[in-house]
Amino acid sequence: MNRTGEKRPAAFWWLAALFTAFVLFLYGPILAIVVLSFQGPAGGLTFPMNGVSTFWFSRLWQGVGVVDIWAAFGRSLRLGALVMLLTVLLALPAGLAFRKRFWGQGGLFYVAIASLIVPSIVVSLGIGLEFRLFDDAIKALAESTGWGFLQGYETSAGLYTSALGAHLTWTLPFGLLILFAVFNRFNPAFEEAGRDLGASPMQVLRHVVLPIIAPSLVGVALFGFTLSWDEVARTSQAIGGRNTLPLELQGLTTTVTTPEIYALGTVTTAMSLLVIALALGTVLILQRRRNRRR
Repeated sequence: MNRTGEKRPAAFWWLAALFTAFVLFLYGPILAIVVLSFQGPAGGLTFPMNGVSTFWFSRLWQGVGVVDIWAAFGRSLRLGALVMLLTVLLALPAGLAFRKRFWGQGGLFYVAIASLIVPSIVVSLGIGLEFRLFDDAIKALAESTGWGFLQGYETSAGLYTSALGAHLTWTLPFGLLILFAVFNRFNPAFEEAGRDLGASPMQVLRHVVLPIIAPSLVGVALFGFTLSWDEVARTSQAIGGRNTLPLELQGLTTTVTTPEIYALGTVTTAMSLLVIALALGTVLILQRRRNRRR
């Protein structure tokens, strides 16, 4: 029965059951991995559990075989932070520019979001091929000229070059689409009021526009980090010599046969949840600060 004392129709219970099944389907695998990661030393990869302990987390802390998992963790964390920053810094002026009408606006928009349609592995292969052609050109130049500073050159592909570009092809369109939605609902009267009070365009942007859209910018940053944090396909052919954490995790699934792999999955999931919690907390703080100013 609901709050008014009326009996709920049968359709409500069918829809409630369907929603419950959807939630279990969505989060059940994650919950199973978290539970199985807390098994005892004799634990396996399936239920039933064999004891309860943090043994596999201690093993994870020591390292997973020959893979330096914590180095990969640090690489993913640094790359995700840089992608997050660049996504905000590039998507914001792009969103502001699209508020004005200019020639070629439609074509530029479709080019900007085209990478969302192209399969991720194709984007990764294209970026990897582009850097290999660039490397071949540099090596050919070194052989033909004999320039000393080019001797020993191997590749320009790496974490902050090809991998960074591959991740930005994934995060920037999402950031741009979010800001499109934000600015479509943005009331230009706030900007006009600032200009009427004598504010310059930069002052209007800093003191009027940015404080209003700050929660949305936090959302763009959150998208940038989380999309980069778990990206596999776009990174696989463009990473260079050192793997990120998702690539190491993908490789370990074929070699590690203990709950240690579940412990790693639990840690990475906890990291994602921590970033989401920080983003939501930041949004709440910004909203409260804006309400106080009103």
